[in-house]
Amino acid sequence: MSVIIQRYEDELFAAFDTLWREVFADEPPWNQAQFAIPAKLAVQPELLLVAVQGTVVVGTVMGGYDGHRGWVYALAVKPEHRHQGIATQLMAELESRLLVLGCEKLKLQVRAENTAVVALYQRLGYALEDRVSLGKQIRPDSFSDSDS
Repeated sequence: MSVIIQRYEDELFAAFDTLWREVFADEPPWNQAQFAIPAKLAVQPELLLVAVQGTVVVGTVMGGYDGHRGWVYALAVKPEHRHQGIATQLMAELESRLLVLGCEKLKLQVRAENTAVVALYQRLGYALEDRVSLGKQIRPDSFSDSDS
């Protein structure tokens, strides 16, 4: 059965959320679908993509473009649907949409220990860059101190 890459729609939330909980089980609360999706829908909702096979959500990716650089966030494919080209299809559609917006370079972050995902991105033409990633939660009162 073929996979269709489409823009996120509200009726897909439950399946989207389930996939993210499975794939990103150790993410901090602010990265959960219940927070990330409404925020993304407010800014460039056309860059929130879903891979659907029949009626099943099998993958997701979220992108952003600030006029200078594009970013890739939360590429996820159901474990039982991996190695079928779904991540490649999601990334190709996201890159296509970002090109239309004028994006010339994409960036993404992957946890260093996630070597399989690093290898996937390298196969897709992404290169390791010598950078240090820093972050700051600027609204600390919205989550507990134990969140990472």
